[in-house]
Amino acid sequence: SFALRGQSYIGPAVCDELLWKAVLAILGSLGGVLVYIAFRFQIRWGVAAILALVHDSIITLGLLSVFDQEMSLPVVASFLTLIGYSVNDTVVVFDRIRENLKAKAGQRMTDIVNVSINQTLSRTVITSGLTWVVVLGLWVFGGEALKAFSFVLVIGVLVGTYSSISVASPVLVLWRKASLKRKGVDADAADGRVARKVRASGSKSS
Repeated sequence: SFALRGQSYIGPAVCDELLWKAVLAILGSLGGVLVYIAFRFQIRWGVAAILALVHDSIITLGLLSVFDQEMSLPVVASFLTLIGYSVNDTVVVFDRIRENLKAKAGQRMTDIVNVSINQTLSRTVITSGLTWVVVLGLWVFGGEALKAFSFVLVIGVLVGTYSSISVASPVLVLWRKASLKRKGVDADAADGRVARKVRASGSKSS
């Protein structure tokens, strides 16, 4: 027989407090990511990663609203999980770009980023694909209580994988070109001069 075991009510004041704490949690996590990547790489690399994370969050939040999913504290937890997963993917790509900047000195920044993405693409697709299968199973079979939580991850894993490749990395290239342009330097011409110096030093040493 049906019986009401418990009932709870959250008033507007409590909702406002929970919303504010959720916003602070997300902003705090983004700030921590910025500090970590700026310390490990450079500040502009950190900003590129944050732009990718903002891109992930906005698209996922928009789809959450479009499909009329409930916003709750577990959903906030899923957004924080998404931020951590997406930044891990971005750091892998950035790490390979940094290695190739040293190993392929003199090449164009665009070419180095393109090669780095291709080198990490299989790892990214396999890891994200397996993760997506797991969260999809959670969404389909996890029950009503986990619907919104798993929905965020189903969308977020796809968007986060895309943004690591097509948002964060291109931002590095565009930022460098804009920075050199403000100094009156053409990025491709600067890379060409560095390449000629590298080839000249190599021929002398040989």
